[in-house]
Amino acid sequence: MSRVIMYTTAICPYCNNAKKLLQQKGVTWEEIRVDSQPGLREEMIEKSGQRTVPQIWINDFHVGGFTDLWALDKAGKLDPLLKAQ
Repeated sequence: MSRVIMYTTAICPYCNNAKKLLQQKGVTWEEIRVDSQPGLREEMIEKSGQRTVPQIWINDFHVGGFTDLWALDKAGKLDPLLKAQ
């Protein structure tokens, strides 16, 4: 199974939707909370070029946010990414 990293905040509905989608697929993820450690938000911005959460990576591939994750799933491209090593 692939390594999934997700930058989130506690009160983000898109973060919760991303978690639900991944949970439905039986995937575990590493969650990095940027609201509890402000330096991590800067790290996220540097890595992704984005200021919004969630920011999701599958292995070395930057997916983007929840809508990007959802679009990959609808296009049938998420499952192969999640199975890649």
